[in-house]
Parts: sequence; C-alpha cells; structure tokens
Amino acid sequence: MQSRETTLRELCSRHEQDHVFTFWDRLTPDQRDMLLSDLERVRFEEMPALLRIVAAGTEHPHYDRIEPPVCVRRPVDTRGDERTALGESLLSRSAVAALLVAGGQGTRLGFDGPKGAFRISPVRQKPLFQLFAEQILATDRRYGGRTRWYIMTSEANDAETRAFFEQHRRFGLPLDQISFFKQGSMPAFSLDGRMILESPHRLALSPDGHGGSLLAMATTGVLADMAGRGIEHVGYFQVDNPLVRCLDPFFIGLHAERGSEMSSKTVPKASDDEKVGVFAICDGVLRVLEYSDLPNELAKARQPDGSRRFDAGSIAVHILARTFVERLTADPAAFRLPWHRAVKKVSSVDLRTGQMVQPNAPNAVKLEAFVFDALPLAKNPVILETNRREEFSPVKNATGVDSVETSQRALSDRAARWLESAGVRVPRTAAGEYSGRYEISPLRAMEAAHLREGPPLPREVRGDVYVDAT
Repeated sequence: MQSRETTLRELCSRHEQDHVFTFWDRLTPDQRDMLLSDLERVRFEEMPALLRIVAAGTEHPHYDRIEPPVCVRRPVDTRGDERTALGESLLSRSAVAALLVAGGQGTRLGFDGPKGAFRISPVRQKPLFQLFAEQILATDRRYGGRTRWYIMTSEANDAETRAFFEQHRRFGLPLDQISFFKQGSMPAFSLDGRMILESPHRLALSPDGHGGSLLAMATTGVLADMAGRGIEHVGYFQVDNPLVRCLDPFFIGLHAERGSEMSSKTVPKASDDEKVGVFAICDGVLRVLEYSDLPNELAKARQPDGSRRFDAGSIAVHILARTFVERLTADPAAFRLPWHRAVKKVSSVDLRTGQMVQPNAPNAVKLEAFVFDALPLAKNPVILETNRREEFSPVKNATGVDSVETSQRALSDRAARWLESAGVRVPRTAAGEYSGRYEISPLRAMEAAHLREGPPLPREVRGDVYVDAT
C-alpha cells in the first residue's frame, strides 16, 4: 500500500488535490484501501483539462454556420425492402449485438432500485428490462439468430441489476446470452476545482455518462468478446424508452448498406423548446447539439412551408460498427469525447470537522461524456427519421412531461393502433381518445404487421386488454 499511497499523493499534490488525504491518519486499513482505490480511478492525466472545464462556467459552442441535416425518412411499410432484408440477414447470423445503457437509478421516479427494474407496461406492469428482453427473444425466434445482449450498469446498480435478472430467470433468455459490464466514473468537483469527498475515505464519484460506454466496452473486454463472436454491428439504446425498437431490421440494413460507422434515429420535435438534442450540420460536420446549445432563433426558425427548420430530435438510438468503436478506443489512455459540465447538489464532508454537509444550493460540478459526440468522428453517418408515436416516449419523471403516465399512455395507444390496423374494433371516448388500456407482448408482435401472423384476434376489445404470444 505504501507505494500506492506515495504515487497517489504525488499525483494529488501535482494537481492541488492534497485535501483528499485530510483524514488519512484517522482511517482504518480498509478505509485507506477504499480511498486509494477511488483515487486510482481518477484520470489524473486529464486533470488540467478537467479543471479548466470546471472553472469555465457555462459556455455554448460557437459555429459559423448551422444547417439542418439530411435525414432518410422511414417508409410506412418496410416489408420487402432490400434494406430490411439485409438487416434480417445480419440478425439471422447473429452479427448484431444489443447494447443497453442502464447505469441509472429510478430516483426521479420515486423508485428505489435500477431504473430498468421499474414496472412500466400499462396492463401487466412489466419492468423495462422485461420489455427489452422479450424483444430480443422475439427477434431471435423470428430470424433464427442468437443475439448477444450487453448491459452496461454502474457502480451504484450493478449488483442489484444482476440480481434482478437472476430473480426473474433473465425473462427467458439463456444465461450465456447476456453480459453485464460497468461504466467508468468521474469525481465531482467543488466550484473552486477540488475533488469532493463524500465521506472521509471515499470520493464523490458518479457515472461518466453514456459516452463512457465506448471506453468501457474496450477496457472490460466487451469489444474483444464481440470480435470473437463475429459481431459486426452494435445496436445502442437507453433504458428509459419503453417504445424503443431494440433491433430494427430496416435501420440495421440501412446502416450496413450505407457503410456507416454510426447511424442514429430521429423523430420530429414535439415543440420548439422540447428538451432533446437536435441533429445539425455545424460548420460542415454532422453532430448533435444539446437543446441548450441551439440558439433560440434557430429553435424557432421555420421552413417556407411553416414546418420547424431544426426538427430532428435525438432519441438516443444508434447503431455503431464494432470496428468504429475499436478504432476510437485503440489506445484507451488517449480516448477522448468532450466532457459536458453540469452543476448539481452533492453531499460532502466538511474538511475541518469531518461532518456531512447537505447543500441547499448546487455546489458541485459533474462531468459526463455523451455517446452522440462520437458522431462527428464517424464515416458516412446516417440519420433515419422514424415515427415518434411508434418509437419514442421516455420515462424520465414521476409526473408531467416524459413521465410514467405519458409513457404508459403511449404504450397503450400504440397497442390500440396496432389492434385497429389488424381489424379489431377498439372503443374510443367522445373526444376520440382510446378508452381502456392495451398491451401487446413483444413475443406476439414487434410491429403492427406481426399481429396478423399469429392466432386469430377478437373482432372487438374493451377494458384492459393484454395480447399474449398464444
């Protein structure tokens, strides 16, 4: 331990972070080991750049020219399309992996546990994890492949996530088809640039953002595992969108046909000020602008026909070529995506008294990397515009916008539309809204057309309706 301590003290001293050893003499051997372990996770080689970001305050990027991107519009019916056939072929030979980013907790939903364990479906109250698992299982049954599912957790929820899957027998998926790996972490900094201690022997660490998934894939052996299995493409999605199509053959085929290193889905924005990133061509380069970085006059700008000029909202659904991620992370020590700065409340230890301090106002800077910042580095990037009502209704809040209620209603309404398209009469209110709650198992249908293939459906439904695989 002495050599570890010496090395880390020198690094901390070099970057004016000596305060983390304030309580060293009071710590037990186990506590000292925990503090040193936390410090070993700090990217000291980046510290000067990190401190500049911490001190910078809010700075919006400047571009001389910002233009709307060119998007491929998804056909209403993709059956028989050569791009769909290509995607189905890749799925049939297990050349596409599913990557779920699931490091978050359900705190904002009033839920104590991994966000993916939150029960969201409108009738059966299936957890998010189950909806995704059933999609993957249904995909394999339909196309004959064996999709590898990689789930990125965090230090905070890894053990609980693994236990949840075992408790539910992985929702029917074999044990050897799922791999869990943890994302990295970043220290929180005080506003004057000092790493915060959350206890006398622990740094205040938080996940390094969904952009950390790319580096974690390299450092945990996931990329090597993918290469060994012949996986060519990675379907990326996040845990908070129960409407997501985890493995979309048309999207996969479009990505492969174009020789794209990174492809993304978009939906039209719900409003000028919707809090989603926006795809844009900035000084000739395709990237995602955070909603706070899109100038207000551009957010409200209109085309000659009255439609929104910057309307391509990012829904955090991507496909990445495995070789692209390998190229970016070939030297993990040199891998960089931009850090994004957020000022938050973080509990800390008073360095004079050792007592915990609960802040009344934001007191700390957290730094996160975003996966969409890899887009400017990709060759032949493609954006596919899809239908919001079919594929995007995130559950981020307990109430209000993007809430449990709105997400469940979107799931129910989508199921009702699918039933109507299959010839089933679904009751509506006087206002034209669907009456009742509806849910279709992914094992029965992953899109409306699949409903016509299975067992016969009733002519009419009402109340709470669940359509199973049998």
